[in-house]
Amino acid sequence: MRSTKAIIDLSAIQHNLKMVKQFAPKTQVMAVVKADAYGHGIVKVSQQIPESDAIAVACMDEAITLRNAGIQNEIILLEGFFSQNELRQVLEYNLQTVIHQESQLNDLIQISELKTKPKKLTLWLKVDSGMNRLGFELKEFSRVYHQLKNLPWVDSINLMSHLACADDINNPLTQSQVKRFNEITQLLDEPKSMANSAGVVAWPETHFNWVRPGIILYGCSPMIGLTGEHHQLKPAMTLQSKLFSIKQLNVGDTVGYGASWQAKQPTRIGVIAIGYGDGYPRHAKEGTPVLINGKLYPLVGKVSMDMITVDLGMQDEVALGTEAILWGKGLPVETVAQHADTIAYTLLCGVTSRVRFEWLDV
Repeated sequence: MRSTKAIIDLSAIQHNLKMVKQFAPKTQVMAVVKADAYGHGIVKVSQQIPESDAIAVACMDEAITLRNAGIQNEIILLEGFFSQNELRQVLEYNLQTVIHQESQLNDLIQISELKTKPKKLTLWLKVDSGMNRLGFELKEFSRVYHQLKNLPWVDSINLMSHLACADDINNPLTQSQVKRFNEITQLLDEPKSMANSAGVVAWPETHFNWVRPGIILYGCSPMIGLTGEHHQLKPAMTLQSKLFSIKQLNVGDTVGYGASWQAKQPTRIGVIAIGYGDGYPRHAKEGTPVLINGKLYPLVGKVSMDMITVDLGMQDEVALGTEAILWGKGLPVETVAQHADTIAYTLLCGVTSRVRFEWLDV
């Protein structure tokens, strides 16, 4: 059996949720598990966080997957419903939904099922405070809020917005967004939510009543240039494989496609069973670290579909079958992402189905 696997430490996710509550002790927590819980397994993760006040997903398929798995937490559709048929599913599966555009408002007003058999809905009204992606414009907010408030089948309305640049503590846009959000909502006695992961750790003024942690649940820092360790987070995913070949190289020998790396001195090259077919980043640069026997070794040559090569040097005793950690415990995924000119999110979400997943029970 191929040795490549992703080990998911569910106790780390529970620890990280506790850290969220330390960062924002006076708020409720909406745990974000979209995109298969950022690649960690949406059902397995959701089963381990029953103490979260709500769970957030991106779309209806994710919500139904959780309900069919027996998840009883409140589930919130962050992108809302895409049609009246999906609105009917909101009712059927007892979901909460974000309302961020006029078509959704119209569906709420017009749907016949709600007129004949009113069912109280909990809504999240989204205002665009400056990200310019989803949400009603500031000038439209009051009208939409009062239209929703007057619908007999709306039980409660939460107010929300989303931060664009909270990962950069020096970017002034976050303070501008908070100011706009406060100005538009200050007279309304409704629960409010603005903080994503970066808001949780760096912007306490965005905490309000609800926080929405995503990447920090999985042990990664949401802040530019930092790792989860800076926030006392634990990595939940360890991606690992094994050395299955070691080759001796002489001065001038090259490695891999394109012969892009050349040995400057005699050395040994270790071949590890992982590649971009498994989700390891194709554009990881020379020098990207790989952890073997507690020591970091540099990636050399180009990443191929099924394998990578590292420079083992001539000094260390490294045997065939030795475990290699690509990211996780001992090697932050943020570090690997930086070497590949990407972000940790893409690496965690990008592990492919060819990799075996193992979940460590709490």
